[in-house]
Parts: sequence; C-alpha cells; structure tokens
Amino acid sequence: MNTTANANLFSRLFDRLDDPNRLAIETLDGERITYGDLIARAGQFANVLVSRGVKPGDRVAAQIEKSVANLVLYLATVRAGAVYLPLNTAYTLNELDYFITDAEPSLVVCDPARAEGIAAIAAKVKAKVDTLDAHGKGSLTDAAAKASPAFETVARGNDDLAAILYTSGTTGRSKGAMLSHDNLASNSLTLVDYWRFTDKDVLIHALPIYHTHGLFVASNVTLFARASMIFLPKFDPDAIIKLMARATALMGVPTFYTRLLQNPALSREATRHMRLFVSGSAPLLADTHREWSARTGHAVLERYGMTETNMNTSNPYDGERVPGAVGFPLPGVSLRVADPETGKVLPPETIGMIEVKGPNVFKGYWRMPEKTKSEFREDGFFITGDLGKIDDKGYVHIVGRGKDLVISGGFNVYPKEIESEIDAMPGVVESAVIGVPHADFGEGVTAVVVRHAGANVDEATVLKGLEGRLAKFKMPKRVFVVNELPRNTMGKVQKNILRDTYKDIYTKA
Repeated sequence: MNTTANANLFSRLFDRLDDPNRLAIETLDGERITYGDLIARAGQFANVLVSRGVKPGDRVAAQIEKSVANLVLYLATVRAGAVYLPLNTAYTLNELDYFITDAEPSLVVCDPARAEGIAAIAAKVKAKVDTLDAHGKGSLTDAAAKASPAFETVARGNDDLAAILYTSGTTGRSKGAMLSHDNLASNSLTLVDYWRFTDKDVLIHALPIYHTHGLFVASNVTLFARASMIFLPKFDPDAIIKLMARATALMGVPTFYTRLLQNPALSREATRHMRLFVSGSAPLLADTHREWSARTGHAVLERYGMTETNMNTSNPYDGERVPGAVGFPLPGVSLRVADPETGKVLPPETIGMIEVKGPNVFKGYWRMPEKTKSEFREDGFFITGDLGKIDDKGYVHIVGRGKDLVISGGFNVYPKEIESEIDAMPGVVESAVIGVPHADFGEGVTAVVVRHAGANVDEATVLKGLEGRLAKFKMPKRVFVVNELPRNTMGKVQKNILRDTYKDIYTKA
C-alpha cells in the first residue's frame, strides 16, 4: 500500500508536503509551529540521536511529560530508523527497571528530576541518558539547538519496527507490542478517510502521548491530513470549551466527556463550530452518549482499538452512531467473534472472543515468541482478549475482557450485561461487576457501585432493582457502594484492583 520510495513513517508523513508554512501545532502560550518547523526540529533531534550512538533498529525509551519537544522526539526517532518506546509518566523506578532491561534501549530520555534514578537502571543495559522537562527543555534540546536541521530520513521497509508500546499488564508482566511503519501509516490513513479529516481541521489535542490514542491516532491522523492541532499539556475542561469556538475535532476518553458535561459552559452554542467528537480507550456509558447528544446536538463517535492493533472498528461518520456500540470493522480490517475455547466462528448476536486481522495488527510481542504464537490463530487472526458480539445490523459491541468473564456455578456471566442493568437505575453513576473466589460457586458475582451524591442507593435497593431482570445465576451475591472506581490514566476501570480488594469477602462469610 506504500506509494513512497521509503516506507519510513516519517517519509510517508512529510515527503509530499505541499506547503511548509502550513500550521501544524499551536500551544496555549502562543507558540505556532509550521510543518516546515516540525521537519527541521525533527532533523535536529535525529542528528542528536545519531550522535548519541542510536542506530537503525535501536530502541529510544522516553518517560517524559507531554510537550511539543516530546512529539518531535517521536518523529525524530522514527526518522532515524530507530524504534520509539514511550513510557507512562506514572511508572515508578521499580517498574521502569523491567521495561528498560527488557527493551534494552540505547538511549533513555527522562525528566531531569528522575535522571539519577534512571541512570542507574540505564547503566545495566549500557544506555545513555538525556533529559527533557515538561517545558521541552533539557540536555536533548540543548544539543538539538546546536545541530543541523538537515537529515536524510533512514530507509525502512513496511515491516520494520517504528515503535514498541508496553501493554498495561493487568495479568502477568507487561508485554511489548511491536508496531511497524506500515501498521501505523495504514491505520492513520484509513482513519483520515473514515473520519473525514482535511487540512481545514483543527484538533484539540488533550490526550497523553505515551499511549496509542494520543500518540498515533490523534497526532498521526492530524499530520497525515495536513490539519493542525492545539496542543494542551493535559485535559482542562474550561480551556477545551473555550477552544471549541475555533477547533473542529476533539479526541478523548470517556472521562473527558463526563467532566465536560459537568461544566455549565457546555452547550449547543459552545460546540457549534465543532464537527467531530471521538471517544475511545474505555467504554463510553450509553447514558453519557445520550446526555452529550441532548446537550450539544452532537453524537459522540465511539471506536475500538488496542495497543496491539491501533484502531479496529468505528461508528460511522455518516449513519447512526449507536450508544454502547463501537461500530463497524474499519476498511481493510477483518473482525469475527469466535468461541474462546475452540475458535469456531459464532453467529450474530452471540457473545464470544473478538479476533481481528489486517494491516493494523502488530508484529508480535517483543522477545516473547511463544506468547506471540499463542495469541494468533493459524489463519493469522489475532485473539484480542476482548469479549463481544456483532449485532444483526453489523455493529460490534464489547462486553468486557476475557479475563473479566465470571464463571459462577458453571455458568458464564458477562459483567457488562449486569452493569448495564445497574447503570440504568436511578441514582447510580456507574458500576463494575467482578468475580471473586467463592467456595460453593467457584466465583461469586459481585457488584461495586458508584452513586450520585445524596442518592438513596445501597445493597438492598440494587438487588431489589435487579429482581426479575436477570437470571438467578447472574444476580450479584454482594453489592458494595463506593465513591469512585479505580482507573488507570486512560480512564479504564481497573478490575484487577477491585478483585484484589474484595477477594476474601466470601471466605470470611
């Protein structure tokens, strides 16, 4: 599918640039960076990487705050033929020790405040260390200021690696998903078309960029479309609502939308200039979808992707965006629902394991050939670990992770089904259903519920509300009311933490 001589993602992004003076990025403090500036800065950074000994195929690890310089480092790494390895800024030194010794980068870029602790880990794999702070200042930018912007983009093939992203690792140790130049380019180009991005678009970029959504989807799609982005250091509801007057698109996680709905300034008038609101990384509650439509006149476009595959499905740009569904497989992506045990393909409206195949699907897990082999079917389909179904109209619905499936008394219980019932009750904000060890049933179905302030919601009201709506084996054995559910930085509910918190409730009974 590549039409340029060089399959390097950087070449595919910038080789055919029509106007170097076109605006690429603006920041809240008034900095305006053109496409020409971006290419020149990436050239300076790439020259620094080479001077530090980074060779094609080497990993460059980065645990740094979001800044324009951080985005330039990503582009420069790819341009130099190296492999970009972004690391969540919340990771501790203990966690970083695993990632750095596993990936063996030749360079680690970190915040100056962490340089000493990281240097000790980097020394184990003979990696050099550079610094970059939240304002994009540090040893890396100091060196880049003296470097030439001229740099010949290193030739790469479609299957050469562009990035490694470690999965969040809710079970077992994190795995490094290997993403090629073609994985990233093909998916971004598909999304440019599917979501109708053009050079007239202005994206509000408020996501972190150590993750697929903010780094690859938001940034690459914008750059491929020759659009521009307003680069926010973090999510700020007041700033976002003000920016909507001159922006056209926002990509966010469900938390963005629930927080924006809490802001009285959000209205039809405030969103009048916008054309697209995308949500992903975690399920958007159907109630949030409906409330957003009622308040703004816009239907949020929900899509489904994962670290290993980039984006797999999307609700349509034109056509019904169904609350609670993640839309249709993207062009070029094959998706099926199979029996988790046998791999037999299941008919519509039947819940099973979601499997995907396409140019977006990763090359495997870094240095884990056995794990990689076990996650692919013989015909090349990747087993996502997500449970879902395809409805009779072809829309894909995600009902949970395979590991979240509860097996109680020999029956399969899908948490999403129970959560949907509980979430629809008056006074309930949201819920999470988990299975924890139970002597009689193997696993006891357990609900953890967040209620609105002052709402009369307790264990008895929830159980009464579920009576007659669920088969007996699906009924929660216990309901706990809490102030909030534990989430990771992308807004995903961390059911592993809940399972750990409540693991002894039935053994003590």
